[in-house]
Amino acid sequence: MKDAKKDSEMVWDQIQMRSPSGNPLVLGHSTRPIPKLMVWLILFVSVTYVVYTLKLLTASVHHTSDDFPFTLSTRTGITSPPSILNQTAEPTSPLLRHRDVREKPVVAVQMPNKPKPTEIHDIVFGIAASSKLWQQRKEYIKIWFKPNKMRGVVWLDDRVKYSPGDKQTLPPVRVSSDTSNFAYTNRQGHRSAIRISRIVTETLRLKMDNVRWFVMGDDDTVFITDNLVRILRKYDHTQYYYIGSLSESHIQNIFFSYGMAYGGGGFAISYPLAKALAKMQDRCIQRYPGLYGSDDRMQACMAELGVPLTKELGFHQYDVYGNLFGLLAAHPVTPLVSLHHLDVVEPIFPNVTRVEALQRLMLPVKLDSAGIMQQSICYDKSKSWTISVSWGFAVQIFRGIFSPREIEMPSRTFLNWYRRADYTAYAFNTRPVSRNPCQKPFVFYMSKVGMDSELNQTVSEYERHHVPHPPCRWKMANPGALEMVIVNKKPDRHLWDRSPRRNCCKVMESKEPGTMVVNVGVCKDGEVSEV
Repeated sequence: MKDAKKDSEMVWDQIQMRSPSGNPLVLGHSTRPIPKLMVWLILFVSVTYVVYTLKLLTASVHHTSDDFPFTLSTRTGITSPPSILNQTAEPTSPLLRHRDVREKPVVAVQMPNKPKPTEIHDIVFGIAASSKLWQQRKEYIKIWFKPNKMRGVVWLDDRVKYSPGDKQTLPPVRVSSDTSNFAYTNRQGHRSAIRISRIVTETLRLKMDNVRWFVMGDDDTVFITDNLVRILRKYDHTQYYYIGSLSESHIQNIFFSYGMAYGGGGFAISYPLAKALAKMQDRCIQRYPGLYGSDDRMQACMAELGVPLTKELGFHQYDVYGNLFGLLAAHPVTPLVSLHHLDVVEPIFPNVTRVEALQRLMLPVKLDSAGIMQQSICYDKSKSWTISVSWGFAVQIFRGIFSPREIEMPSRTFLNWYRRADYTAYAFNTRPVSRNPCQKPFVFYMSKVGMDSELNQTVSEYERHHVPHPPCRWKMANPGALEMVIVNKKPDRHLWDRSPRRNCCKVMESKEPGTMVVNVGVCKDGEVSEV
């Protein structure tokens, strides 16, 4: 048993004396230095690792203390303490107290200030006027121009009488420069077009301060200046912009250009573009002696500068004759900016002069300029009526149910600029005035408007316009029993800050006989103009 035990121990010793690879380990005095060498090697590697780790940790602490949000740091040998945004107390961390004295103080990076929105004083008006028509047309300018708030110049072809009262209500008047050295060869036009085309350049050369936009118009143009500001705020005044709209006449647009802004309706040119125009306009005009008017000369120079027309439908040239009712009662879903050719069309309100009609229009403009002329369509289901509200102007009531697609199209109460042209010569869709006696609308014109301070809403009254109505055989309620429509609407200054959409309306219960009450406002979720 002892021999067997000794044999087994010898075998176990032999196993332990082998390396992992199976080779026997050689024992003796020559193997003793190997463990010492390994120990020294391990100690050297460990110390080196510890030293480099400490250096990395120290560098990481310094780097982290520098990396505050929205700050930059560079090394310049300045020893002043760092200025850190929104921090007043000294750092208490020992690591922060032992920062490298060679570090440059932290410099706060401020976001660039957003430019202030365009206001009316950032705009300068250049108004083209005729000395022969000055006494008549200056009344249009008085309606919208406010000398204490606005800047502008009236440019005339000759001197006119300018009374002390005019100085309180009108822009300053100047006579345009002589343009006799410019060639003009168009037999159908008048060479005053050259003078008018240079108004923006001449206004620029007056060197007014802090100008963002130059706005061109005629002496028979009326601007809704609050809406003009709303339009121009959408655009960067430091870039090249040429903003306006087309003619209502398709023939006019073909003859002149679908890329041209019509000056009677008004157009806007950004200050940088006006500077670029002034440098080359005189040379440009010399190249186009055969053009008809001022607007096409301006557009020709814009084409040479490579600047296209940015279209805004609220500028209205109104190249039409007759009654503007159909156009105004179905105004597009965009701010009303201007009206033109007011001497050519009928007064927009009946039984008053043109100037009185425009003065009446300015009453609702003062209360809610964003909503002026904006159309709302709703229905009186109990009576099967269709109601169209053009806020601040008129209300129409139709027998029967008309779709919004029909009612939002202007009815042809006006005539084309070219007398021989028919309805296909308009640059937009129109609908005929109905021949069915039962479908003739009952029209109510705005007569009075005020503000209900308790409810914070406007209250406008619309009186029925009495004209003969042919008899109707339809067995349904007759709108002729109504004498007045009252419209309640809250002012909405931010109407055009949202995506374009018509306001909605709703017929309310009325306690007064012969009176309809309609509420107008922003459409609620899920609200639709339907029966």
